[in-house]
Amino acid sequence: MLNNKNILITGGTGSFGKQFVRTILKKYKPNKIIIYSRDELKQFEMAQKFNEKCMRYFIGDVRDLPRLQKAMQDVDFVVHAAALKHVPIAEYNPMECIKTNVMGAQNVIDACIENNVTHTIALSTDKAASPTNLYGASKLVSDKLFVAANNLTGKHKIKFSVVRYGNVLCSRGSVIPYFEKLIKDGASSLPITEPNMTRFWITLQESVDFVLKNFKRMQGGEIFVPKIPSMKIIDIAKTIAPNLKQDIIGIRPGEKLHEIMCPLDDSHLTLEFHDHFVIKPSITFSTFINFTTNKLGEKGDNVKVGFEYNSKDNTMWLNDKELLIKMQQTKDNEI
Repeated sequence: MLNNKNILITGGTGSFGKQFVRTILKKYKPNKIIIYSRDELKQFEMAQKFNEKCMRYFIGDVRDLPRLQKAMQDVDFVVHAAALKHVPIAEYNPMECIKTNVMGAQNVIDACIENNVTHTIALSTDKAASPTNLYGASKLVSDKLFVAANNLTGKHKIKFSVVRYGNVLCSRGSVIPYFEKLIKDGASSLPITEPNMTRFWITLQESVDFVLKNFKRMQGGEIFVPKIPSMKIIDIAKTIAPNLKQDIIGIRPGEKLHEIMCPLDDSHLTLEFHDHFVIKPSITFSTFINFTTNKLGEKGDNVKVGFEYNSKDNTMWLNDKELLIKMQQTKDNEI
């Protein structure tokens, strides 16, 4: 699929981008992998580790449409991973979040269409489903933009889809590395926002594999949602540091108690496949697409009206042993 192709990853120096590049280099022989991001230090550090001939590093911001247009020349596949992601920071800097997550998303779409990119997947978040914070609301708008972009392509043979998943285990800035740093620094307790708080969890490799699989599945306009386990934040703390106490500090600005990936209000649009869900577009495209059967021939069924896929009522749960195994697998993959 990606052999001899040109691939661009916005925000490519993040945790996902590095694992995505590592996986592509193992499984395929791409012509170019273009890392597009705004932090020169992170690009310099990444280039020391990923220095194959196919690698290209472009300094640029998704807010800068002309730079995106230049970077996407002759690109075949795009993964849009760039975003302002920290919930409290977005609450305090709302317009900066909107400039990157909304206006930046439209810039990516426009650059993809102008350069005849064939496949584009935008990474979303569980916080975009029934959002209660600005980060989630901005990503919901981004999701809507990428879905609707399929009606803007004209004669261009390009497909836009969205992948939505939960918290990534051990990703940069997430709770597990934060807990591990506190433990390393000699903390006597770990801060817990709320004892009943739950989240969906996925490993970096699982998220990368899901995106790659959906490049093969996509017809354009789908929101792909993997079936992944839940776990309480407090149980993660107890697993990582069983001898430390937990301090309940209260929910931070914009945080939810539980997360949703397939909202109840979208149940009439939701299809269930063996290992994932698909939320169909709410709008009509110029060409009819039968989303019940994807490009791999997998078939999905309509969920019941009123169905909601949330982290509290999930049927899949991580236990302490499984968490430790997944954490170790993540660290092994980075070696």
